[in-house]
Amino acid sequence: MGRGKYPGLGFVAVALATLGRPAPAHAIDEIQVYNAEIAELGQWTIQQHLNYTLNGHRQPDFPGGFPSHHALNGTPELAYGITDWWEIGFYAPFAVSNHQFLSNAAKIRTLFVTPNADKRNFFYGLNIEFSYQTPPFSETRYAFEFRPIIGWRNKEWEVIVNPIVDVTIGSLGEATFAPAARLARNLGNERFIGLEYYSDLGKIGNFLPLSEQSHQLFAVSDFKLGGLDFNVGIGYGLTSGSDRLVTKAIIGYAFPVPGSSRETNSGGLRRLPTAHSAAWSSRPPVPDAIAAMR
Repeated sequence: MGRGKYPGLGFVAVALATLGRPAPAHAIDEIQVYNAEIAELGQWTIQQHLNYTLNGHRQPDFPGGFPSHHALNGTPELAYGITDWWEIGFYAPFAVSNHQFLSNAAKIRTLFVTPNADKRNFFYGLNIEFSYQTPPFSETRYAFEFRPIIGWRNKEWEVIVNPIVDVTIGSLGEATFAPAARLARNLGNERFIGLEYYSDLGKIGNFLPLSEQSHQLFAVSDFKLGGLDFNVGIGYGLTSGSDRLVTKAIIGYAFPVPGSSRETNSGGLRRLPTAHSAAWSSRPPVPDAIAAMR
């Protein structure tokens, strides 16, 4: 059976090989647990997400994609506070793989949360994200992410869960379940250490076998330098369907709000309040806070 006589057999072989191996974890532009904090009313914030896979899958997730091994994924994210319970955000995802820069078009999100979530012990919210995707990143052009946010915190600890549902649209579209969670210890002075868990269980109603699912555990640290917020970490894949070793960094900046009644901290900025800021600082009682602002 010559190649010229059966030109489709090569594609079939590639497709079967892809189906026969464990499903690798997608190299994603944003590795983060949302904590329901949002930008102040009328405030712009910006974050830069960067994730580098030190040891990942050598084969792409699908024909035409790119392997996660030694790929740099990231996105700049611009967000704006519309009310004390509603924020919108914009992304421009990208990747650098095999010395090539790849654009994944754009994403937009809308986030609804309990007002003043950063001051509450129990908080919750919902983030809805719409993506327009390019072929190297996905076999479908459009996708939605539905990310509930459920969390609890006190002056020493915080526990947050994001039971994420990803929905791709098109003939190859499906709904997948990718829960994430965070447990962190507050060290004071806006410094945290903790563990973050990320997973992808596969199609809802037909989860992948455990070995083919993605399960990653990250050791993370959150801190502030001047007016910038940092969240950095390194993650280890627990299954063969996971990238084995991944590093991540998020750098954030909150622009001052003209005429805001809130006092700012070092560098003229308060701690980044966006929904993706992974730090929460314990605050003094209200009378002490008011006295400190005078």
